[in-house]
Amino acid sequence: MKQYRLPIIMLAVFETVAVTLWLTKDNLFYLLNFSYIGISISLGMFLFIKKYKHARRIVQLLVGLYMLIYLGLICQENMQIEGFWYYLFTGVFEAATIHYAVAKIFGPLIFGRGWCGYACWTAMVLDFLPYKVPEKPGKKLGFIRYITFVLSLVFVSALFLAKVQNIERIMFVAFIVGNIVYYAVGIALAFAFKDNRAFCKYICPITVFLKPMSYFSLIRIKCDKDKCISCGKCKRVCPMEVDVTDNSRKRKNATECILCMECAKNCPKDAL
Repeated sequence: MKQYRLPIIMLAVFETVAVTLWLTKDNLFYLLNFSYIGISISLGMFLFIKKYKHARRIVQLLVGLYMLIYLGLICQENMQIEGFWYYLFTGVFEAATIHYAVAKIFGPLIFGRGWCGYACWTAMVLDFLPYKVPEKPGKKLGFIRYITFVLSLVFVSALFLAKVQNIERIMFVAFIVGNIVYYAVGIALAFAFKDNRAFCKYICPITVFLKPMSYFSLIRIKCDKDKCISCGKCKRVCPMEVDVTDNSRKRKNATECILCMECAKNCPKDAL
């Protein structure tokens, strides 16, 4: 049972969050929502342990489509960063604010940028593109993420300062338009840089939250130096260009790791 410890722990974490929010908010939705996500992620981990090659993609589709179609389009909740600012400004701890607290602000202290690898509905589509491993070293364009981060904050702030009516409706429209823009820009960058994850590395504003918190992540890829033969294969298959053979938290692109486990799957000595 030792090999199943991680999926069990992950399920326990999400169930704890689910039950806590259900009882404190007196809303059954939170129990169902976080239980579903926890079960989906744990299922993916179980499938990975069983060496099923599409394990991560199954989780991406289960969680990503749920967030995009059910919560976003059907329930009309803006789960993007504009929705987070909106609910934060209104002083309501629900929907996007809870989602961000669990998945993107405090959650990464446990599972790092697992959100990017297993749940993001933007990356869910981008990962179907042909450039799964970047053909060239990443460019120094990460500053753009801070610009998009600030623009999202300015956009929502302006709506409140101008006392615009029906802001909640505007948030839903912003969710639809924002996703269209994200997909268009993400696909264009993937082909321009020959890198599926170019959008994640340079544009995505969510990484402003994710990167500093994931530095302290409890769950992270570690290398068994006694087994490692320094073949370099793990570095060649990493979509985020992380040096996983370095166990320090200051390793190259340390906060870019999305726990996709491609390095572990391709290691010839099971050193990761």
